[in-house]
Amino acid sequence: MSPRPAPEPGGPHPGEPADTAPEKEGLARRLDKPMGALGLVFVLVVLGQSLAREAWLVTTLSVVGWVLWAVFVAEFGYRAVTATDRRRFWTRNWWQLVFLAVPFLRFARALTLLRAARVGGVVSAAVRGSRSAGRLLSGRIGWLGAVTVVVVLAVSQLLYVLGAYDSYATALYDAALATVSGEPLTADGGLARVLDVALAVYSVAVFATLAGAFGAYYLDRGTGERTAA
Repeated sequence: MSPRPAPEPGGPHPGEPADTAPEKEGLARRLDKPMGALGLVFVLVVLGQSLAREAWLVTTLSVVGWVLWAVFVAEFGYRAVTATDRRRFWTRNWWQLVFLAVPFLRFARALTLLRAARVGGVVSAAVRGSRSAGRLLSGRIGWLGAVTVVVVLAVSQLLYVLGAYDSYATALYDAALATVSGEPLTADGGLARVLDVALAVYSVAVFATLAGAFGAYYLDRGTGERTAA
């Protein structure tokens, strides 16, 4: 029996049927890299919106954010329309509608909804940034590094937007330290405690993944040297 070929970058995994028809799958696959890059840009745009104070910069970032959002909606609509198995597509991707709908909360007048929109925008950017890293990076270490950066940016923004820190620089520093080392956040409150636990779990997962990756690398290297000898 011949070995099963490895999936092409951006394509379906072995044994997983493609969502799109063969003639349209090529276009959907070519969109992976550009959309992945835009997803990472979106993370930075949302960060800029949280920090911007000048009126012209706030307006510019808002326009860029809405343009990127429209591109994401168009891409999602294209994949939905061209899916050969639409039931399977919606089963796997229904949750993306929630993040695509979040920006509309900005038009609400209620303070609670406005705050929910800001939090939702940060979470939406983090999710899209993580998915974008998966599209752009095939290596486990590179993907993990990119996702860790996205996690640090997202957590620091949440802490700053919700008022746990008065300075974003302090929020960024504490979030990075907690993510890398598991050091508790210096902020008080329920949000900080929840994020403390989440980041501690994440840091353990990161180091376990790194240890496994380096162990596999040296094991394969040792096996190759013995075979060559």
